[in-house]
Amino acid sequence: MSEIVLFHHAQGLTDGLRAFAGELTAAGHTVHLPDLFDGHTFGDLEAGIAYARAIGFGTLLERGVAAAESLPANVVYAGFSMGVMPAQKLAQTRAGAVGALFFDACLPVEEFGAWPEALPAQVHGGLDDEWFAEDLEAARALADSTPQVELYLYAGTAHLFADASLASYDPAAAGLVVERTLTFLAARG
Repeated sequence: MSEIVLFHHAQGLTDGLRAFAGELTAAGHTVHLPDLFDGHTFGDLEAGIAYARAIGFGTLLERGVAAAESLPANVVYAGFSMGVMPAQKLAQTRAGAVGALFFDACLPVEEFGAWPEALPAQVHGGLDDEWFAEDLEAARALADSTPQVELYLYAGTAHLFADASLASYDPAAAGLVVERTLTFLAARG
């Protein structure tokens, strides 16, 4: 089975994110959940983003990279929204990555250099997500340039729709995300 490092979004390491990780664990995978916010969670995205800005996105990126240092190299890097930042950096720059899962965000590949040859990935985003709209071009460019990258778009979904602890949760779309994620992980482990 796969070993995954899953980075949280700007609202912190929520119960919904823990539940998502729990579904992966129940399927036999090992999931590491680094807490880049030292236990802080936020009831809305704006408050979480303000907290992230106060810490500094560079500092959060460094915390994410540091969280993976003691783990084996052959892991899948995953992140929700803001958590895609360290997940994508590690997937692109740490030797040995076996896959990447990006939920609700995707940065331009050039942000961290080139995409590693043959590195498989999935990008999941909502078509009605105003936050993902700014990342959609980068997600499409990655999927179009790399045959091993799949882009999944979900109609009628808002930001963080796969986090069961948030008002934006969409059970049907979240179920598809989990199903597709488990299929991806089964092929890596």
